[in-house]
Amino acid sequence: MSPAKKKAKITTTSPTFEKALEELEEMVETMESGQLPLEKLITSYERGAELINHCETVLSDARQRLELITLKPKAPREGEKNDLTKDEASASTNDNEDEIRLF
Repeated sequence: MSPAKKKAKITTTSPTFEKALEELEEMVETMESGQLPLEKLITSYERGAELINHCETVLSDARQRLELITLKPKAPREGEKNDLTKDEASASTNDNEDEIRLF
């Protein structure tokens, strides 16, 4: 199989994060054994780099999704009061004033 075809095969079948991590761990163990020929080490290293990039992308996407979830304004639940504390209420009314006060 040519390197171009092999690379195309790798990118079209993206593993889950867990499978990619598992493959990386197995690959590291094999590489650390010192029993692989140089060409196989280089091929494993290339595959490892692809898996790391994949994992980083998956983690980055997950982080962005979590940030969106935590930054969404929370609507009050039915029957729940949306009372502001006195400090919050005064801060929100002060934000709406166009006048600048020094004292």
